[in-house]
Amino acid sequence: MPHPELLFFFFIVAFIYSAVGFGGGSGYLAILALYGVGRAEMRLTALICNIVVVLGGTILFVRRKELPYRKVLPLVAVSVPAAFVGARMKVSDATFFVLLGVTLMAAGLLLWLQPRRAEDELPANNNTIKEAAIGGGIGFLSGMVSIGGGIFLAPVLHLLRWDTARHIAATASFFILINSIAGLAGQLSVQVHDASWHRIAMLGAVVLLGGQLGARMGIVWLSGLLVRRLTAVLVFVAGVEVLVKQFYA
Repeated sequence: MPHPELLFFFFIVAFIYSAVGFGGGSGYLAILALYGVGRAEMRLTALICNIVVVLGGTILFVRRKELPYRKVLPLVAVSVPAAFVGARMKVSDATFFVLLGVTLMAAGLLLWLQPRRAEDELPANNNTIKEAAIGGGIGFLSGMVSIGGGIFLAPVLHLLRWDTARHIAATASFFILINSIAGLAGQLSVQVHDASWHRIAMLGAVVLLGGQLGARMGIVWLSGLLVRRLTAVLVFVAGVEVLVKQFYA
């Protein structure tokens, strides 16, 4: 396959993101954009790798009864159809890459600023309409750009004191999974061109390994805060590079 180093980069992204509870969609998109991979393949690859990475974590959260189903419902009830619709939207390459660059920069900032929460901190009162609007907005953006949306959702829920840190992590993992599936369905419902399924399969295999290792090891030699901030810098810089490449190429 061309650029075999992509296997290493995707492994590292999956390892790091899974250690802090995310799927890595923004990281995969950033890498593929810098390598000039076609938009259709970029979007498919990011969502498939997202699903592979977060599926195991979501199952673990469910088994441990850490997913607050009733509170999650307003978030996903709107986000899933919104992600499907967003994935089907037809935009020009220029619009897509500008949106991608801005999204990566925003994701980097939110990941850097995500507040630390005590596990026993009591949640604030919930607002179903507000939560549905948040889920729908993030879901629609996720579908358009082809990320799971957890990198946006988690900081917002922490700022709102939506629930405990562990419940937010479980919710973000489930949100990424279900929105990635909806976005993938939306993309596959329209005609897809220029996708190397062999490369997608190989990248999916390495993120499976990286995601499983990252989730279990938790990157024991680095603090979660340090990992988040290193990742935030990389994602932000990648967003800047995507925009620079778009406007000055």
